Amino acid sequence: MMYSLTVFENLINKMWLGVPSQDKMEIRSCLPKLLLAHHKTLPYFIRNKLCKVIVDIGRQDWPMFYHDFFTNILQLIQSPVTTPLGLIMLKTTSEELACPREDLSVARKEELRKLLLDQVQTVLGLLTEVSWRLSGTNTVLLLPLHHHPRPQEKFYLIFFFFFGDLLSNLLQSPSSAKLLNQPIPILDVESEYICSLALECLAHLFSWIPLSASITPSLLTTIFHFARFGCDIRARKMASVNGSSQNCVSGQERGRLGVLAMSCINELMSKNCVPMEFEEYLLRMFQQTFYLLQKITKDNNAHTVKSRLEELDESYIEKFTDFLRLFVSVHLRRIESYSQFPVVEFLTLLFKYTFHQPTHEGYFSCLDIWTLFLDYLTSKIKSRLGDKEAVLNRYEDALVLLLTEVLNRIQFRYNQAQLEELDDETLDDDQQTEWQRYLRQSLEVVAKVMELLPTHAFSTLFPVLQDNLEVYLGLQQFIVTSGSGHRLNITAENDCRRLHCSLRDLSSLLQAVGRLAEYFIGDVFAARFNDALTVVERLVKVTLYGSQIKLYNIETAVPSVLKPDLIDVHAQSLAALQAYSHWLAQYCSEVHRQNTQQFVTLISTTMDAITPLISTKVQDKLLLSACHLLVSLATTVRPVFLISIPAVQKVFNRITDASAQRLVDKAQVLVCRALSNILLLPWPNLPENEQQWPVRSINHASLISALSRDYRNLKPSAVAPQRKMPLDDTKVIIHQTLSVLEDIVENISGESTKSRQICYQSLQESVQVSLALFPAFIHQSDVTDEMLSFFLTLFRGLRVQMGVPFTEQIIQTFLNMFTREQLAESILHEGSTGCRVVEKFLKILQVVVQEPGQVFKPFLPSIIALCMEQVYPIIAERPSPDVKAELFELLFRTLHHNWRYFFKSTVLASVQRGISEEQMENEPQFSAIMQAFGQSFLQPDIHLFKQNLFYLETLNTKQKLYHKKIFRTTMLFQFVNVLLQVLVHKSHDLLQEEIGIAIYNMASVDFDGFFAAFLPEFLTSCDGVDANQKSVLGRNFKMDRDLPSFTQNVHRLVNDLRYYRLCNDSLPPGTVKL
Repeated sequence: MMYSLTVFENLINKMWLGVPSQDKMEIRSCLPKLLLAHHKTLPYFIRNKLCKVIVDIGRQDWPMFYHDFFTNILQLIQSPVTTPLGLIMLKTTSEELACPREDLSVARKEELRKLLLDQVQTVLGLLTEVSWRLSGTNTVLLLPLHHHPRPQEKFYLIFFFFFGDLLSNLLQSPSSAKLLNQPIPILDVESEYICSLALECLAHLFSWIPLSASITPSLLTTIFHFARFGCDIRARKMASVNGSSQNCVSGQERGRLGVLAMSCINELMSKNCVPMEFEEYLLRMFQQTFYLLQKITKDNNAHTVKSRLEELDESYIEKFTDFLRLFVSVHLRRIESYSQFPVVEFLTLLFKYTFHQPTHEGYFSCLDIWTLFLDYLTSKIKSRLGDKEAVLNRYEDALVLLLTEVLNRIQFRYNQAQLEELDDETLDDDQQTEWQRYLRQSLEVVAKVMELLPTHAFSTLFPVLQDNLEVYLGLQQFIVTSGSGHRLNITAENDCRRLHCSLRDLSSLLQAVGRLAEYFIGDVFAARFNDALTVVERLVKVTLYGSQIKLYNIETAVPSVLKPDLIDVHAQSLAALQAYSHWLAQYCSEVHRQNTQQFVTLISTTMDAITPLISTKVQDKLLLSACHLLVSLATTVRPVFLISIPAVQKVFNRITDASAQRLVDKAQVLVCRALSNILLLPWPNLPENEQQWPVRSINHASLISALSRDYRNLKPSAVAPQRKMPLDDTKVIIHQTLSVLEDIVENISGESTKSRQICYQSLQESVQVSLALFPAFIHQSDVTDEMLSFFLTLFRGLRVQMGVPFTEQIIQTFLNMFTREQLAESILHEGSTGCRVVEKFLKILQVVVQEPGQVFKPFLPSIIALCMEQVYPIIAERPSPDVKAELFELLFRTLHHNWRYFFKSTVLASVQRGISEEQMENEPQFSAIMQAFGQSFLQPDIHLFKQNLFYLETLNTKQKLYHKKIFRTTMLFQFVNVLLQVLVHKSHDLLQEEIGIAIYNMASVDFDGFFAAFLPEFLTSCDGVDANQKSVLGRNFKMDRDLPSFTQNVHRLVNDLRYYRLCNDSLPPGTVKL
């Protein structure tokens, strides 16, 4: 039978036009009869398939040839015997007709939507009556079906749903209170099944019908009645007690009704555009949902809130959390404007709901909601600064409570059981562990509260940090000397466990303190100076303490636990201090004239803490934290006296000492960057004549000379032939040196001219060595890759300092080396590394073609020839996206920054002609580039397609590309044709909107030509459609010239063209088409 139904489905969807009328009538008659006769005995999947086939007929023939299609569905629902079948048919109809697939014309889609919208009020009323009839609720208490809320109802209902029956005796209508507080009835299996079908129908209907008066208070009350099924534990228990009865549903199935009801509510909630007349209904929804929230979080003797939440269906909790998120993100700004709306009471309930979540994911989701609320509050205060105090006073207690509880939740001291469950090893897609994610989200909430209530937040956090610091600083008294070194004399299991918890908490609190650093700088620097100074002094003390007594190397009773804890605390204290580098920089600028001893001491002590850690004997985690702090001191703070501090000179000596063991690559790069920046970056608040550039220049040259000593020795000379060295050793030297030099250049590229001049003077010899070595390693793609990275960084940062002759020499060397054979070898035979080499070469050329002025213009012909004659032929037909993106970016940059190379124009010529008809030069090269862009739109790579479409649109916006005579007369409609074909073939559907806009921009250059010549020609060339269909397609494309209407017409044309082809393909051979 399944096979037979599949045959029918194929017939209806693909061949229905060619089926004789008599056969259609017989199929329309017999299939519903078959369904009605056997729906109770058929397997559910056969029954659903049969329903789908009948709906497919309705999709084609209703109402013209199948006028009773929808009436039959309504009659099925109204008859108690066939209600389930009617609901299945209704849901299938909503799915298939409201958002039909492309196998219908746009006109038919619009007709179906209008027909369905005409039925919405009837359908919703019918679903309401069915649900109430089956739910067992005392319907005497119901509001009339089409009752509309009055203002006084709105007023009391708000408070009622928060305080339930406590207020019922104060209200005008105690019956409403009874309605939501009466026990939930126990449903039999059949009723539960029908109710779940009705709710599924509603959820799908709500996904597409507009918010309107069709959604009545009675319907909302119905849905919320079922939403209670998800949170009523008593009913769930009764159901489980009566579970032996065949007519009763299980608690799990009852919970499913609650989940389905919340799905309906969330469909309504997700609509941001709310008509004014629907706002009262929204308010009513919030009232009823908050009643449920109160019910869920209500504490009594039998249940704590957490155990109550644990007993509820997990899906129900997820849906409820989704509701709260939608309320805060979409509707809070709308609802809060009602002065009687109890936002603070809502936050109290949300607080209980958040901190009693049974799962970590549930807690994360609730923290997201608080983040949304805090963002809303922050933006509200910024837009109404005059009301700042009033707003903060209203929410102050709630925010302080939130801050305290979030801080407690990240501490083992208060939340050990839950925190120990978190995974701190497996990385997720964001490269963070579950523990790191937990901590990060918690600290974001703390930071947002700090922004709103800085004083409260600091006074809450700092004492907690202080308590844990005392434990850490007190460890010194437990250190004893043993034969192999120092040992921590804490051995009792309980003491070790308590120390572990305290160290973990200290690590988290240090991160919290670091996260708050941004709230002590800028305009509030002076006002919050003392608090920040207290924090920084404490952090400096802690970092020095850890470095002096070398806790990272100490022996412990539980080395696998306590040693990582001690290392982490030390690393986090350095990271927290680094976070205050901007505060230190502002302090530095405030005191630079006085040079106060307090500031000097802070910096000197910090350096004393850093220096011992810059060693190969220190763990990488701690070493890198120290290096990052050193970089921040050198780059962000930049105190004048930094270079004269003995600890800094010690680091200089260690790095330049050839016999010293090299640090791990990342640390070596960071330390060298810091030392270079100390010498290169201008000191803040000092005039040019006090910067001591001559001395600093000599020192920087010495530093670079020491760092590149081995690398410069690689250069062969006539006097001393190159000493043979194993290739691997040579590669190591090249890698180690270039990674350091490249980083130094990259970090100086945005600085003052003087800094860059000194940098290039120091690097000059190394750059020349690199150019001399380049040809020797052209076939070693890994080395070439690193060299080109270095040269790319040089071109981006120091091309002015390198001077024109040497830059020309570099470019010419590269152009000579990258022959077509070499390019082919790199792209085709050397894999990803070879492609990266070519990509970096093209990036260097991108920098060259963007350079203003005439200096590098002589290279343009060679660069364009390289692109179009050497690189493009190799990659054009390759499916791989490698190199293509960089090549097209280079072509775009060439056009964008060198427009006059192709189009010469003068102001006088423009004025004389009235429009800018420039003189065209280098036409073959321009045409070849445009041809390449056109070809790229025929390839499957969607990223390349999007990039190149953006480039063309940018050229049109900036340079009026589509208006140029050559483009307008020879290319314009070719591009429009290609883009239309892409839409028709659905190869890049994700870019429908962008393609539609591009077609409009091209067509708008010559609308008359588009409508009179291109469109008829395009339709004539379309295969798979007959002349009459082409005529209809042409007539349906209105001559609108505004963007929204034009793009709508484009998408209509594409849809209908596909539809006609589908119809024609399904017709039997020899069919006469009328």
